[in-house]
Amino acid sequence: MLFALICTDTPGSLELRMATRPQHLAYLETYASKLMHAGAILDIDGRPCGSLLVIDVADRAEAQGFAAADPYARAGLFESVVIRPFRPVYKDGEKLV
Repeated sequence: MLFALICTDTPGSLELRMATRPQHLAYLETYASKLMHAGAILDIDGRPCGSLLVIDVADRAEAQGFAAADPYARAGLFESVVIRPFRPVYKDGEKLV
């Protein structure tokens, strides 16, 4: 099942994000087969201010565990994390449903 994780950084935490980024990327690499999309949300000036991930996991509990174990989350980077089931309608310009 697909889940969207919308993570908002705590204001003023860009330095923490950049310091933790190598561990975060290594963590994502271990879940590469479950990642449909993953990337930074940018502020108006093009600086990272959050993360958006779409993951394919068995259930909400697994999505919550994935989110909680992320080094960014463990470092206290996020002000909030929203986890919602996700149903794609288009992918790569093709309508799916």
